[in-house]
Amino acid sequence: MEEERTIDRLARHIINLGAFAIIAALCWMFRSVLIYIIAAFVISLIGQPIFRTLKQLTIKGHSAPDWLLSVFTLVSIILLIVLIVTQAIPIVSGIIHDALAMNSSITFDRDMLDRINEWIISVFPGVGRDFDLMTFTLERLKDATSISSVSSFLGSVASAVAGIAIGLFSVVFISFFFIKDEALFGKIVGALVPDRIEESVGKTILDIEMLLSRYFLGLTVEVLGVMILDFLGLWLIARIGVNYAIGIAFIAGILNVVPYVGPLLGDIIGIVLCLVLKLGAGVGLDVNIWIFILIVFAIMQGTQLVDNFIYQPLIYSTSIKANPLEIFIVLLIAGHVGGVAGILVAIPGYTVVRVIASRFFYKYKPIRRLIPHREEENTDSVL
Repeated sequence: MEEERTIDRLARHIINLGAFAIIAALCWMFRSVLIYIIAAFVISLIGQPIFRTLKQLTIKGHSAPDWLLSVFTLVSIILLIVLIVTQAIPIVSGIIHDALAMNSSITFDRDMLDRINEWIISVFPGVGRDFDLMTFTLERLKDATSISSVSSFLGSVASAVAGIAIGLFSVVFISFFFIKDEALFGKIVGALVPDRIEESVGKTILDIEMLLSRYFLGLTVEVLGVMILDFLGLWLIARIGVNYAIGIAFIAGILNVVPYVGPLLGDIIGIVLCLVLKLGAGVGLDVNIWIFILIVFAIMQGTQLVDNFIYQPLIYSTSIKANPLEIFIVLLIAGHVGGVAGILVAIPGYTVVRVIASRFFYKYKPIRRLIPHREEENTDSVL
């Protein structure tokens, strides 16, 4: 009898493994749709606080219809994104234009081109002794502007534009329903799981929604905080001007979203742009160039210190509540597997994994050691 139960248990595990493999294969086949749904879910997490706030506004005891509030929430998010992009791009473009203006008067004579050719031949002997940079560049331009290349390029652009348009419409359309009914995502997932764990799955999704909503809102506040501190420092201390300060602060704030690598890259780009603007356009504090570089470096590093010791601890403590070493290891693994994209989704993805592990796999010792402070309500276990 015991042997039959063991066989039955083995068969059940095999069936579960097969079902999981089928689900994984379907998710891979329809990954584009899955990405749209996840993107819409993230937007709904950002929009839910706006929706709830609008829901509390009543006229004679009645609030606006949910569909209207959902539309208004979506429009608000889209307008905010468009406003940021339309205001920031011209400023950033102006910085790049002014930074490169100092090079506009530089001309290359034939002797300089010959020296460049000699250097390229010495470094890359495989190009041949008769290599000429000007001839090579003209040939590549000729190939790039041929009829076949232009036709292929236009076709690729049209396909990409169509794909982006379909993706944006899909994300916005799905987001509307997720914002209108915040329990919709949980209902969809609950319909796909066995009845015995449906309640636990519902609670898990609520936990995930709450933590991720706080995380994304906190991340938005962090980006704005980094932008404001960099802007004030570059404008008031480095004296590079309002427009330049806004553009560089915008670049640093956006790159700050990428953990560890982003802040360093933002500081380097900011320092280089300030240096080139100082040398080329003559903007900035009237001090020695090395002192100016140290001032800009101190401003951006001061912002990073505030971010590291104030912003980030508040965000992470209210989202995944994980140890900094734990987060660092997760980011290393995500970066190795998925590069920059992997780093971007590492923390929210790990938040989801922690919540699921806490609720369904807490009886296992590694999970108890990794998540020691689990809430009492997460006592369900299905494995």
